[in-house]
Amino acid sequence: MFHQIKQVFHSPKFVVGFVIFVIMLVFAIFYPMVSSFGPMEMVGTGFYAPGTYVSVVDTAQSGDSLTFNVDTASSAYDSALPQETRESMKKWLVNQAGVAEGDIDLNDAEALVALWQEKYDPELSQGLITADKRAYQRLDEQLKTLGSGDGGIILAVEDEEGNLQVSKEVAANQFVNVSDISNTVTVPMGTDNFGADMATKLASSIGVSLQIGLLAGIIATIIGLFFGLLSGYLGGWVDDFLVFITNLFTVIPSFVILILIANSVGQAARGPMMVAMIIGCTSWPWTARSVRSQVLSLRNRDHVNLSKLSGHSLPRIVLVDILPYLASYVVMAMILQISSGILSEAQLSMLGLGPSTADATTLGLMMNWAQKFGALTSNCWWAFIPVIISVALITFSLNLMNTGLDQVFNPQLRDS
Repeated sequence: MFHQIKQVFHSPKFVVGFVIFVIMLVFAIFYPMVSSFGPMEMVGTGFYAPGTYVSVVDTAQSGDSLTFNVDTASSAYDSALPQETRESMKKWLVNQAGVAEGDIDLNDAEALVALWQEKYDPELSQGLITADKRAYQRLDEQLKTLGSGDGGIILAVEDEEGNLQVSKEVAANQFVNVSDISNTVTVPMGTDNFGADMATKLASSIGVSLQIGLLAGIIATIIGLFFGLLSGYLGGWVDDFLVFITNLFTVIPSFVILILIANSVGQAARGPMMVAMIIGCTSWPWTARSVRSQVLSLRNRDHVNLSKLSGHSLPRIVLVDILPYLASYVVMAMILQISSGILSEAQLSMLGLGPSTADATTLGLMMNWAQKFGALTSNCWWAFIPVIISVALITFSLNLMNTGLDQVFNPQLRDS
């Protein structure tokens, strides 16, 4: 056993896949422990971009503000207008407002903003799709708040009649050290549509999806192993009957069966473990077919025939003389079933047939919410890109581990 494990970890593909999988697992286990927020805790009120947020009141009322010789208008425009945004503004000005391309200088942010404020009219955007209209409206609102250079004032009620008096003037070039602000909130991956911390929810969802994949993989492997061992060893009418059942599940797409069963169970009863059981009970056929083909090549070997002549029972022959020769293959099959289970849950959740949201979140549910609440059309990439990358990394690592195991235990691949 130790020699086999040593061989496995000599496979570069297995090691790379194993390291990726362990990193994802460690993130799922430990990040929620150190996070300041719960997976379902609503930190904000919607999609907030990744970053550190400071209290506006604390910032405005801070007595430690310092004056810097900075052109705040130019700095604001430069930071708010990356090249992609400037190209988008130019496209609108040329196509919708009829401005000549030669009159637009993308390198002069202030001139570009001045031209935009002069020409922009929402009525001129009628030919655009809704997502682009909203994007240009948000950009226009953002530009109105930038570069004023006049600073602001803080008003306070000074008498019983409610008259307002200026309590503090704030110049545009006054800055406050962020470390001096007591109320700060850091969301490294932003927030989702519910205002929940994406990083914490992602870590929790990875853990739940791995649990679903593991349980589904174990169930599918056990069922497939049971049918494959009996069918391959007994043969005859038992083999014909079990092959018929397996072919029946194979001919009808398993995902269709999965959808029908998940829909019939009902939303209230579809917890993560119920979904895992449904996936496991519908994804065993290919494992059964593969195990059966392996058993057919093993059942007439000398050591199996010797056990038959010795009068050993069927369970003993199957478990002692056949199953150990399939151990490596069963492990590889289960790894693939785990990967398939995670993807199946994601597919179900995207169709609205995933686990109940009252129990826990999964990677599939996070993608479903991102699509349902307009993260894609609103360019809130942080609500779906990390989820897609997580699904891709988990399934890639599992398949890479399976390929590494296959190279170790498959003589033809190993010799080549």
